[in-house]
Amino acid sequence: MKSIASLILFLTLCSPLSAQMQSAQEESTTVYYCIRHAEKDRSNANNKNPDLTQAGLLRSENWAKVFSTVDFDAVYSTDYNRTQQTAAPTAASKGLEVLSYDPSDLYNDDFATATAGKTVLVVGHSNTTPVFVNAVLGEEKYPWMADNNNGGLYIVTKVGETVSVQIVQIN
Repeated sequence: MKSIASLILFLTLCSPLSAQMQSAQEESTTVYYCIRHAEKDRSNANNKNPDLTQAGLLRSENWAKVFSTVDFDAVYSTDYNRTQQTAAPTAASKGLEVLSYDPSDLYNDDFATATAGKTVLVVGHSNTTPVFVNAVLGEEKYPWMADNNNGGLYIVTKVGETVSVQIVQIN
């Protein structure tokens, strides 16, 4: 619980919203909070669309608490049970619908235009989350996440053409 409070404080103090207010008159600020889905059920290796485990469901609720101070404009998820279930508590807490995106066509022009100037949660997978971050950066900087890393958070802030990334690990 202490780590949740610490992260909420961190997100509040380091919130890109202060940068947004300072530069709003000059350039639009877009912020992407990118996470991987919570712990999935691995009991059936043939199941390509598993649900979350009990630990995963708890983590998804925890994400909603972590993001309690973030004013999201949209929540996006791939169209898999585990990502939708991870996104749902945060979206519900913000009164938002979970919007689907195609993981094979990540950060494209349409998505960039639709999310420009907004604060967005993007829920993906161990491979798609860093690929999305790299696409926003315009370079291959971040490798795939470890298969057991369900607590990584990338905060990607784009002001004009300048992009910065903060990475936080939530246990």
